[in-house]
Amino acid sequence: MAKVESFTLDHTAVKAPYVRLITVEEGPKGDKISNFDLRLVQPNENAIPTAGLHTIEHMLAGYLRDHMDGVIDCSPFGCRTGFHLIMWGEHDTVEVAKALKASLQDIVNATWEDVQGTDIKSCGNYRDHSLFSAQEWCKKILEEGISSDPFVRKVID
Repeated sequence: MAKVESFTLDHTAVKAPYVRLITVEEGPKGDKISNFDLRLVQPNENAIPTAGLHTIEHMLAGYLRDHMDGVIDCSPFGCRTGFHLIMWGEHDTVEVAKALKASLQDIVNATWEDVQGTDIKSCGNYRDHSLFSAQEWCKKILEEGISSDPFVRKVID
């Protein structure tokens, strides 16, 4: 089986919330894709409940694109501690952390009408959403501050 970088990360050494560049891949035509770890809560100490995480996922899909160019996908980790962010090109962790911070603040300020994809036609599990949970978790993450480094707290402004 292929070795996956994320499974070699020492999850006991990181200090969430943070943004971590996992890798930059280059395609056969020179296109570059960056993969980031957007870790919102401390691994093995906390996990965002599925309804809140699901709503954060739907909202980050739009808000990250509002704050950064090149977003391809933002998908939650199965452990419910954060997200993978896949982007075209090369970006630094400070740039991504600032966009994440702005997006989480957007979620805190949102109303239910701002949440995309919450009906039976647009979501595969439309009953499993909670804006209240999403907002409470985003407030907690913002209060802790988002670091541009996974091992040393370098909280961005």
